[in-house]
Amino acid sequence: MALWQIFGETKHNLEVPEKNIPNKVFAHNGSEGEEPQRQTAIWPRPLAQKWTVTLFLGTCLLYCARMAMPICAVNMATTFGWSKTQSGVVMGGFFWGYCFTQVLGGHVSDRIGGERVLLLATTSWASITACTPLLAQLGISSLTSMTVARFLMGLLQGVHYPSLASLCSQRVDEGERGFLMSTMGSGSYMGTLMVGGLGSAMLERYGWESVFYGAGLLSGLWSLTVWRFLLRGQMNTIQVLSSHGSSSGLSKKRWLKMFKQPSVCAMVFAHLCFSSTCYSLMSWLPTFFKDTYPHAKGWVCNVIPWLVAIASALFGGIISDHLIQQGFRTSSVRKMMQFMSMGVSSVFLLLLCRPLSFPSAVIFVSAAMGLATFNSSGVSVNVQDLAPSCAGALFGFMNMCGAFTGLVLVYVSGYLIEVTASWGYVFSLFTMVNTMGLGVFLMFGEANRVDLWNLSADCRPYYNMHMKK
Repeated sequence: MALWQIFGETKHNLEVPEKNIPNKVFAHNGSEGEEPQRQTAIWPRPLAQKWTVTLFLGTCLLYCARMAMPICAVNMATTFGWSKTQSGVVMGGFFWGYCFTQVLGGHVSDRIGGERVLLLATTSWASITACTPLLAQLGISSLTSMTVARFLMGLLQGVHYPSLASLCSQRVDEGERGFLMSTMGSGSYMGTLMVGGLGSAMLERYGWESVFYGAGLLSGLWSLTVWRFLLRGQMNTIQVLSSHGSSSGLSKKRWLKMFKQPSVCAMVFAHLCFSSTCYSLMSWLPTFFKDTYPHAKGWVCNVIPWLVAIASALFGGIISDHLIQQGFRTSSVRKMMQFMSMGVSSVFLLLLCRPLSFPSAVIFVSAAMGLATFNSSGVSVNVQDLAPSCAGALFGFMNMCGAFTGLVLVYVSGYLIEVTASWGYVFSLFTMVNTMGLGVFLMFGEANRVDLWNLSADCRPYYNMHMKK
């Protein structure tokens, strides 16, 4: 069987173009009813371009603020007399908060619009970031105040990606979603590079306080700009359907219906596997290079893979959108991108299991990290294909579970390194996890909508005949 047969055929032979599909369908009582989706306006191309740049910068600043504490941790520990364990408690507070607001943030974004949630959340965590040096000087223990601040940062930043997923499903055409999500992914890599370079320079010259002031003030400026030029005076209220036909509710019955769909379970499982290996790889790569190549230049392995990831994420988004616009089935494109992200990238991880020179290791790690970014055009966008009416909440659930499983795999990886003293077992474990997730997604992944709550069984074939991906 040819590889492309796994991914599927093109959709040139459909009798009815997707763009000409009416917004009305026949309800179960035989009368015409509105399509079970909120009637939200798709951004025109000029506005979409403005929002793409704005959200890229917002994601970049999000990571600048997120990584400020790890960059300054050593200096702050010296100032306040923290031990390694106490420093870990402070930085770990972020991830506990991050897990708790994923579903809630996505659900609220589905109801009132991701733009508003992003603006409110960004303004809040920007204020906390800018005030962090002041909080550290309060009368209470610096360890307590900083842990609470990091926990609140996690709570507020936890809504970012679910809100993006909801916003993308509400405001962006299907054939342009891959590029938007990939651009957001490249923004995270750019933010990591910025705070690693510029933040380190500010840390050495002006002290650790300057890093928090800079990240907080720039993020606050972003919020002010969004409010002043993109949202102020616009009443873009998201129309929420009545309780009779609402597709955005989080009732237990609707969640169970959705998770009975093999395509949804396959997407969630693939996301868990990818998130776990991605978190673990990012956590242990610096240690891998330090242990294996102790005399190599650290900035090379800390900069080059991220530069490759930025370019690769943008390239993947462009390719996926181009293929969909050329008529390839959406499900075929999603599977192809995920194959590159979890399949081909794992080949380069396996190559790291044997002894290599430092340049070869950097090349293989950069290739693996670059290909992994294609996930932004695969599973990360698939949630918007399957359930656009509740994409934010569903993505939040996926991201929450992915964060927990990521923490588990990070611990297991550390245990393997300590027991076996071999990085080969770790990279083999990552490959195995990726292979399982990819296999399930290739077999059961689809792109047909599963959130058509108020359509009867007789009406769904009519709808899916026109909406078939």
